[in-house]
Amino acid sequence: MKAVVQRVDKTSLSVDGKLISSINFGLAVFLGIKQGDGEQQADRIAYKIANLRIFEDDGGKMNLSVKDVGGDVLLVSQFTLCGDCSHGNRPSFSSAEEPKRAKALYELCAERLRGYGITVKQGVFGGDMKISQYNDGPVTIILEI
Repeated sequence: MKAVVQRVDKTSLSVDGKLISSINFGLAVFLGIKQGDGEQQADRIAYKIANLRIFEDDGGKMNLSVKDVGGDVLLVSQFTLCGDCSHGNRPSFSSAEEPKRAKALYELCAERLRGYGITVKQGVFGGDMKISQYNDGPVTIILEI
């Protein structure tokens, strides 16, 4: 599994012009699920996302997690994170998990994050989503489990 984690404010997701999800403060997480990923990877990446210390404490150091600051997570499935551009200029997505299994693992990751007491908003799996994102920092971390 691969995740792009961004610290954000005022982030929203729409499909066909209709607002689906929004958060005021927290993390936008783009999640790519690869073939062979399973429950163990979903557990590990959810733990990492929930506990990643990328919010500033009173001393100005990145020392607090999304849980610590009471932030939300906007979780977006993004198979394009599994793209391989090592041969030519057109990405190959052959390492991305098939949709049915990927959706189940995406839902499991959301469930695990909620288990840490985090409010999780989601995108539409497989949907043509439009995301309006106001990055904070900017702070962007790439996790690969």
